[in-house]
Amino acid sequence: MAEAQRDVREVYVGGFFGQLVSGIVWLVAAAMATWVSAGAGVGTLWLGGVLIFPLTTLCLRLSGRPTSLPAGHPMTALATQIAFTVPLGLLVVVALAQYRQEWFFPASMVIIGAHYLPFVFLYGERLFAVLAGVLISAGVALAVWFPAAALIGGWFAGAVLVVFAFLLRASAASRTAERGKIYP
Repeated sequence: MAEAQRDVREVYVGGFFGQLVSGIVWLVAAAMATWVSAGAGVGTLWLGGVLIFPLTTLCLRLSGRPTSLPAGHPMTALATQIAFTVPLGLLVVVALAQYRQEWFFPASMVIIGAHYLPFVFLYGERLFAVLAGVLISAGVALAVWFPAAALIGGWFAGAVLVVFAFLLRASAASRTAERGKIYP
């Protein structure tokens, strides 16, 4: 299992590109909600959520890295299943936002945070649990105690995802370096 997790970390650069793309999508959605309309923010985050995996794959390809795990890899099915949880979960959030628009970003933070929990196993990386905890806790806090400031959740989640992209890359690089392999 440790070898399969190591493969995932190496192919996906510790989750770097995925988190970076996700962070950018969140920041663009927050910008759309701030300067265009709440509906534009909702649509941007949902569409961006659908496009995160293809955009991540494009980033991997442009960086000259492999874009997927080898055929028959034991983690491929789990990675695919996890990828589908976000757009499906966001459909529920979009429905919720029809009744409580201010809950859109906080509820999305909870869905996205929960989706990172299986990444702990997929990557063998505990930092994903921290990322999940930060997003879930902040999403719940905004929805319950600060609903009037819920738009801040979009900006906060975007920034957190970008920061964690670099933390996860550094963690994966140090683990790879410990094995005596140069991390690209």
